[in-house]
Amino acid sequence: MAGHSKWANIKHRKGAADAKRGKIFTKLIKEIIVAARLGGGDIDGNPRLRSAVAAAKAVNMPKDNIERGIKKGSGELEGVSYEEITYEGYGPGGVAVMVECMTDNRVRTVADVRHAFNKSGGNMGETNCVSWMFDRKGLIVVDQAAISEEEMMDAAIEAGAEDVTIEDDTYQIHTDPDDFNAVSEALQEKGIVFLEASITMIPKNTLEVSDQKTAAQLMKLLETLEDNDDVQKVHANFDIPDSIMEAIS
Repeated sequence: MAGHSKWANIKHRKGAADAKRGKIFTKLIKEIIVAARLGGGDIDGNPRLRSAVAAAKAVNMPKDNIERGIKKGSGELEGVSYEEITYEGYGPGGVAVMVECMTDNRVRTVADVRHAFNKSGGNMGETNCVSWMFDRKGLIVVDQAAISEEEMMDAAIEAGAEDVTIEDDTYQIHTDPDDFNAVSEALQEKGIVFLEASITMIPKNTLEVSDQKTAAQLMKLLETLEDNDDVQKVHANFDIPDSIMEAIS
């Protein structure tokens, strides 16, 4: 299985634990605050905020948390000012990695990200060194047990999705970024519950990592980055065979 989908599914299983839920909420609240600060607190008139709220609802964030985040971003409540930064580099096996961050301390964040790369045997690169290897897409993830394949396909096509694939036990619904909100809202109106809903980076091609030690180092790097409070999203273009993934899980 390839890059984002494999890592996304690992994160879903990790995210099911209560210990991870607070960290997921923290990252989503940051996105809501920044979206509201940049585009205002009106969800209907702010596509980025609408996407952020959809992502928060997908993991059952309480309504009060969402509303407080919007108010902090729009200035109705006092809040921290975050800066958006994306770092790029190469992980073990030459895998391309993009790290999207929101931070109130750039010096701390860059040091933490660089340390994670170096400790794994990778290296942080210059801006745009790997971003050209990815396409920006909307991604909606649905539990395969919740709906039949035929119903999912019909609903996605009717909503305007570009593609639907099956990865592990989930449907991966891809959209043009500009159509993401319309597609997600159309699917929600049909009562479809999401495991994840966000604008993400999908690798154009993937790099196979078939060595078990390298694969384990790569997973450790991705987990370390994900666990950093300043890191919002991690994207990578790896493809690890199922047998290797099971051995290191």
